[in-house]
Amino acid sequence: MASKPRAWQRMLSGRRLDLLDPTPVDIEIEDIAHGLAFVARWNGQTRGDFAYSVAEHSLLVECIHGRLNPKAPAKWRLAALLHDAPEYVIGDMISPVKAAVGPDYGLLDDRLMAAIHIRFGLPAMLPKTVKSQIKRADKISAWMEAVQIAGFSEREASKLFGRPNPDIIQGLDIDLRPPKDVRAALVMRHQELLDAL
Repeated sequence: MASKPRAWQRMLSGRRLDLLDPTPVDIEIEDIAHGLAFVARWNGQTRGDFAYSVAEHSLLVECIHGRLNPKAPAKWRLAALLHDAPEYVIGDMISPVKAAVGPDYGLLDDRLMAAIHIRFGLPAMLPKTVKSQIKRADKISAWMEAVQIAGFSEREASKLFGRPNPDIIQGLDIDLRPPKDVRAALVMRHQELLDAL
């Protein structure tokens, strides 16, 4: 009888995360921040001396979410910060690749996200309104990234992601940092939001 293929990953914290049946006790913010700081968005096709990481993107989305929803409680800001957290183990796939992989990718992502949410005191499934608010912030972030570092014209980015309200993004610039700096910033922001719960 053939043995089942390994479906777990050892984390730097020492945790062993089962990707098919993740449990909240095997999730640590340090592992998430470390992994996301080394996962490049845009398949690495961005300008700069450092890859634009999912960790940097997560911080930007949480900031934009706060600007769009200034009265949002800390728990929904935390959800915005963690919106791509499963990518610390499954990587960042661009939308066309996700579509090609099919529904199994979405199921894996959903299981990991539920465990992450529970680990940090959030509901396994976010309310639809909160999910759509985070998605809106995510699209604004994608527009900024496309124009500032991924080589898109404003017209092309607006066609794909919608043109954001200039007031929302005023003063926000993407500044690429070394992974260790982004990792520390994500852990710190996570703690600030936990403290505000």
